[in-house]
Amino acid sequence: MAKITTSTLQKMKTQGQKISTITAYDASFAKLFDQAGIHAILIGDSLGMVLQGQDDTLPVDIEHMAYHTQCVKRGVEDTLIIADMPFMSYASKEQAFTNAAKLMQAGASMVKIEGGQWLMDTIQGLVERGIPVCAHLGLTPQSVNVFGGFKVQGRDNDKALAMIEDAKALEAAGAQLLVLECIPSELGKAISEAVTIPTIGIGAGKDTDGQILVMHDALGISCSYMPKFSRNFLIDTGDIKKAIELYIKEVSNGNFPGTEHIFK
Repeated sequence: MAKITTSTLQKMKTQGQKISTITAYDASFAKLFDQAGIHAILIGDSLGMVLQGQDDTLPVDIEHMAYHTQCVKRGVEDTLIIADMPFMSYASKEQAFTNAAKLMQAGASMVKIEGGQWLMDTIQGLVERGIPVCAHLGLTPQSVNVFGGFKVQGRDNDKALAMIEDAKALEAAGAQLLVLECIPSELGKAISEAVTIPTIGIGAGKDTDGQILVMHDALGISCSYMPKFSRNFLIDTGDIKKAIELYIKEVSNGNFPGTEHIFK
């Protein structure tokens, strides 16, 4: 597999090829996923829940993220590496610049931040300083307390229209990738058609340009519960590498997510 870059993902969207993404937090799994042909790996602040046993992602700090980014980088040859900016690490532009630099120096090729139009100046500043940005709309876990829990977003027509406008604004600011989480499938399709950058869905239907799963969900080893939008690929294969290869294949051919995995 050739080296995956943001340009690769953009070309895949243009050509109608689906993008497969998964989280990883260490060198061993990252190497296995890289060898399986995954297009991008996200070092997610989800590590707070799946590795640290926290109730949410809020306790994760920039040092945690930099450490795990370093670990993943050591296992990857070709896959694009994206690192989450954790809670309150980009509350100001200056904070964002400093903390994003730490993640890039740790081995990330792109950073991910959660939020809408209020981030436009921050995104523009990051891109001007040579830091590619993945935006994140819908259920943004760092705002779980504002949402009153982990709930599907964008079901109200006004909120759906506002999210489409947010997506356009984030692209205009310079974001090169957009994660859409826990939104109705029709909204996932509408946003994907409204922007030219690739969209990566997690509980956002099958019409996004790609999919992302938390590795613990994809392998059926989450310690709490299996989200509606996830599927255990390991149970179908009995082998981790084959499970990830199956995930990539099922995303590519449009079989995942299925109707049982989407929100209406």
